[in-house]
Order: sequence, then C-alpha cells, then structure tokens
Amino acid sequence: MYENQDQLAFQSKEQIRAFQTNSLQRLLAYVNTHSPYYRRLFKEKKINIKNIQQLEDIVQLPITTKDDLAQNNSDFICVPTHEIIDYITTSGTVGDPVTLITNDADLNRLAYNEYISFKNAGCSSHDIIQLMTTIDKRFMAGLAYFLGARKLGAGIIRVGAGMPELQWDSILRIKPTVLVAVPSFIIKLVDYAIKNNIDYKNCSIKKAICIGEPLRNEDFSLNTLGRKIKEHWDLELYSTYASTEMATAFTECACGVGGHQIPELIVVEFLDDHNLPVAVGQAGEVTITTLDVQGMPLIRYKTGDVVKHYTDTCACGRNTIRLGPVIGRKNQMIKYKGTTLFPSSIYDVLNNLNEIHSYLIEISTNEIGTDDILVKVSTKEKVDDTFVKELKDHFRAKLRVAPSIEICSIEDLHAIQYKESLRKPILFIDKRTPIL
Repeated sequence: MYENQDQLAFQSKEQIRAFQTNSLQRLLAYVNTHSPYYRRLFKEKKINIKNIQQLEDIVQLPITTKDDLAQNNSDFICVPTHEIIDYITTSGTVGDPVTLITNDADLNRLAYNEYISFKNAGCSSHDIIQLMTTIDKRFMAGLAYFLGARKLGAGIIRVGAGMPELQWDSILRIKPTVLVAVPSFIIKLVDYAIKNNIDYKNCSIKKAICIGEPLRNEDFSLNTLGRKIKEHWDLELYSTYASTEMATAFTECACGVGGHQIPELIVVEFLDDHNLPVAVGQAGEVTITTLDVQGMPLIRYKTGDVVKHYTDTCACGRNTIRLGPVIGRKNQMIKYKGTTLFPSSIYDVLNNLNEIHSYLIEISTNEIGTDDILVKVSTKEKVDDTFVKELKDHFRAKLRVAPSIEICSIEDLHAIQYKESLRKPILFIDKRTPIL
C-alpha cells in the first residue's frame, strides 16, 4: 500500500488533482456501500455520487459537522466489530469527546502519514526520536508517531508526556537527535536543565517537531513561544497540524512556510460561514475528506479550525496545499468591546511575560448579552496591583483592549487545568450563554 506514492507531492498540480479525483470517487462508492450514516444522508439529500466527476465537484456533497459525528457516532463505522483493532477518543478540547476506530489498513495508513511527516521535517533512519507524547488513554498522537518512526526506520524512545527528569536522563543516556513535543514543554525542559546544570545547548538534540500549539504568526515568523524556544535553545523547529478525526498531519518542511498536505491521504477545503470556498490567503475553516480510511471515513468534515492556505509551489519542490498556523477555533471567536479576538492572541501576550507561570482564559456572557473575558494567571513569585496594571497595559498595547485579571495560586490553577481524562492542560473555558 502507498508504493511509489510518497513522491505525489512533487508531481504537477494536475497530476495531484487527477489522483485525488480518482481517490474521492473510490471513497464515495465505499461509504455508499459500507457507511450507515453516509448511505442514509445521500438518500435523504438525493445525492448521486456518479455526478462527482472532478475534484471541484466535492462542493455538491453535504457538510459533516462535529455534532453529526457526536450524535451518530456508531453510524459512521464502516467495518464489522471483529475487524476493529484500535479504539480512539478525541481530546475533547472543544465539545464532548467522540470515539473513532481503526482497522489494520487504517493503522498502516497512520504509519505512512507520520512517515511522510517525519520526512517533511528532514528526519531519516539515522535519527533517534524521543516521543514526549502519550501513547495511552485512548489518544492517537503517541501511537501515530511511534508507527511513523518505526516505518521510517528511526530509533524510538517512548518517554511520554511530562517528567523532565526522565526526559533529560533519556537524552543524556541514549542521545536522541529529534524531539516530538508540545512546544511549551520544551521551555520547561530548558528551565529544568538550567536549574540542574545540564549543558543542554551542547546535547545531542538537533530538532523538535512541535505538536498541539502554534509556533508561528500568520506571516510565518516565529510567535512568542517559538522565539522563546529559539532564544534559549537553537533547535530546528517544525510545526505540525493534525486532528484525530483526519488521522493525517500537515507538517512543515525546512522552508517553514506552512504545513504540507499529504495529497494521497486527504482532500482539504477552506470554507467561510456559508460553506463556500475562500480565496487563497484568506481565513477559512479547515474542512477535510479522508482518503483510504476504512474504519470511519469522513466527507467534508468541518474541523472548527480557522487558517489561511497557500497553493504556490514551495521552495522545497512540493506542489501541495500548505496550511498557515491556526488563527483560532470557529466557536472560540470572542467579540470584546468592539474587537474580534481569538484565544491565541491572548496566549501570545501571556507567553511573552516571564513572571507568569500558567494561565487560563474564561469567556462568559455579561448582563447586556456581550462577551466578557477573565484571565486567571499564576505567577512564579508574589506580585502586587502594579503587576496587574502592567499586564493590562500589555494587553492594550497588543490587542487594544484589556480583559479582567485574577491572580491565582499555582496549585489552584493547576487543579482546574489538569484533568486525568485530557492529554493537554485546559487553557480556555467558554461559559457563554448559547444563542437560541
């Protein structure tokens, strides 16, 4: 499977489009036979899949939403129970988690996906890759990276998330060359190294593949978090964007101008509020159609993530669509005192302040029906009202508005942020009254 397909990204745009059209037609025939959900939906919407003759005809197909997937979860399954190998749960970052499944072919596809992603980031069989992602708790990421590194032929160190002491023991003992990590944790690794007199700048690590948090601004320059890492530790940094539902990653190459689509695995669209395609370079919601997934394929699935996309040929030679950094999630958009914000812009201000240990953003609806923002922060040392005033001034300078600030203890904030069922700390809580 996927023999000779790993060069598809370097072929012409016309060849890529023809390949994807053929794959899409196979997918539609497959779900029309095996998916209770899509078979029912096509019948209700009077969809004739034979009318999908070109890739652009995909707009004739209905949208699939997170609510559709949550409310009809088992109806998306296309294989019998005895063929299911792995059960996965989404992170639940937005909304309730849903369960997805994979069969043997899907796991091979997942391995191929991360194999290509590692190659995009310049990794090879000569690397030793330290995985700082969980492989348990029904999450996909750690398993995907393990399978991909194995297919690449690289050495693998499965340390998992957290545990700076064990991470450094593994680095110093085994001498890996690549980290796969949440970027904010790399800052904690640096802090631990400094406190324990570890010569981290001269260790074996050369690059980091960063997951779960953006490293770049919309113009592809490093954001505050990316700059902080580079200032302390001059690693090669690679951003990657993925989700459990798509089982596919968009990973940067060395050019650092967006995550590359893997065209043999996924069709990607960028839609506006009316489900119409946006122009290149305009912000749109990532909407994906999974190719060659057997267990739970998805058609025109709206991820909720808003990005800009680019279609010009990359300097690396790939002709694939590239995704810019996630601007925000559709349902996390905030209207505050006449200004439209996404949580990421607030994170960027907070990440720039050395005094802050951790933070949490709460959005609520006030008495006049508009959005209110409360930023809860814990600090490394005790602070007074002067710090709060300075923090608000930072927000006004960067965002033109200043949210309410609440100083919390590290322990109290940690208790809110970290839940056993979640793989990432909670940074955003939406308490707004739903619009009826």
